[in-house]
Amino acid sequence: MLYSQKEILQKIDKVLDNHGHTIINPARKFMIQRTLENREATTAACGAINTWTLPESTGRSPKDTYIVKRAESEGNIDWDSPNNIGMRPETFDMLLEDACQALSFKPELYVTDRVVGADASFALKTRTISDTALVALFTDNMFRPLPENLNSCLEPFTLIALPYEKLDRERYKGHLRVMPKGKTSNMAVAMDFDRRIGIVYGSAYCGSVKKLMFTVMNYYLPAEGILPLHCSANEGLDGDCALLLGLSGTGKTTLSADPSRALLGDDEHGWNNYGVANFENGCYAKLINLSKDKEPEIYHAVFHNDIYLEHGSIVENAMIYPDGTYDLDDERLTPNSRGSYPLSFLSNIKESSCSGHPKTIIFLTADANGVLPPVAKLTPAQAMLWFLMGYTSKLAGTETGIVDPVSTFSRFFGEPFMPRNPDVYSRMLGEKMEEYNTQVYLVNTGWSGGAYGTGSRMDINLTRAIVEACLNGSLNEVAYEENELFHILIPKSCPGVSQEVLNPRNTWADKAAYDSRAQKLATDFANHFAKAYSNKNIAPEIAAQCPGR
Repeated sequence: MLYSQKEILQKIDKVLDNHGHTIINPARKFMIQRTLENREATTAACGAINTWTLPESTGRSPKDTYIVKRAESEGNIDWDSPNNIGMRPETFDMLLEDACQALSFKPELYVTDRVVGADASFALKTRTISDTALVALFTDNMFRPLPENLNSCLEPFTLIALPYEKLDRERYKGHLRVMPKGKTSNMAVAMDFDRRIGIVYGSAYCGSVKKLMFTVMNYYLPAEGILPLHCSANEGLDGDCALLLGLSGTGKTTLSADPSRALLGDDEHGWNNYGVANFENGCYAKLINLSKDKEPEIYHAVFHNDIYLEHGSIVENAMIYPDGTYDLDDERLTPNSRGSYPLSFLSNIKESSCSGHPKTIIFLTADANGVLPPVAKLTPAQAMLWFLMGYTSKLAGTETGIVDPVSTFSRFFGEPFMPRNPDVYSRMLGEKMEEYNTQVYLVNTGWSGGAYGTGSRMDINLTRAIVEACLNGSLNEVAYEENELFHILIPKSCPGVSQEVLNPRNTWADKAAYDSRAQKLATDFANHFAKAYSNKNIAPEIAAQCPGR
């Protein structure tokens, strides 16, 4: 017999009430101190908290991430998406039983009550229960304090995190995935939208906690008429809001940390009838190759000097030397080293993390083919199409066997975390663009003058000049020409940018090679669209904007 939501909460409360050492909402300094006393982490020379995980926890584990498949919600979810892996309710209840039993034997439990969402009208009250102080500190960095006027349209959610526990492989045979050598997986990240509970079991990657809650918000908000977005957001001096969407490596975090604009947040936001609000209290930035000179705001937030009890930035899986200093260019452990820190560690933020309706949205792509322009304007239909596709490139040399750039498509620039049927998110973006007169631009931070290996990477200062032109309205005043292959509008001029660079074909010495590469990328688009969206209720006028069609 399956547990009801009420029975689940009663079961969890019983564990907490009967445990002799449950610490509810501990002070930040206490969490830092306990993390060190429990040997969950060490201190770096700068005072930050430094931690490493086991190899299977240096990133998310998509194949071990599940959504409970229940009659109440299964029609809302795109089960054709490779990231939406169904779990039987019975299996989830097994996880719950094992989690409660494991918690009851831990020497100390840590409970934090926070919210996900800066706008109190749609903030999700979240209770996180863990056996590690580091998880509690992470939620203090990343989730927001409970507001006094919480009047949310969302009911509370509960999250259990057991980062270093492992599941009994025999017990879960036939329930969890079979690994390449025939063993059953001993870890699971699972969420039950209907009973409003999530479990992180066996994954010590802090991002598993963050991204589970991001996925939960992306499922709940559309039903309330709120568009969730995997994006950064900032605000200019005159109150104009801008959103930047892009996959890892496209520059989203770097470009949003603009000293002339107040940051709302760098990763997750919701857009309702009043404007935009950040989900989070902090940032979870990639650290590999982070430059003190090129990304001073992020570098200072993570690595500023302070006494350890006042610090609390969490550095995860970065190379550290015995003297407590870091080598951020060393990726032998993982290229996915991370830094978690509160927004307050940045110099220019908007404390409320809320703003009005975005005037400008920028889609970032790092096109390693070198065939997309550095900037293009998108009509609403084009924007909905590129939002659906979420394109960037996987670079040659980053994975064994890749010798040429590989086209990567991640719907809505966050496919693993967008569980609903895709037409829902795309339609909502188009409706909000039309209602609030929002302009969308495509900005390529990738290659020019040739593909990766031949051409050169767009200079960050060039990209910053383009972003500034998008934000200050300069690109509203220029003429455009349509690229009929990619269905985008390329400006004929842009302040601070050479006219020759704006049309990518002009930057290639071999024009025939450009044409061939461009056609290949357009074909990749068309093939992916046919595979992912041919039966997903995408309006014909949007489908017609797909490159290669």
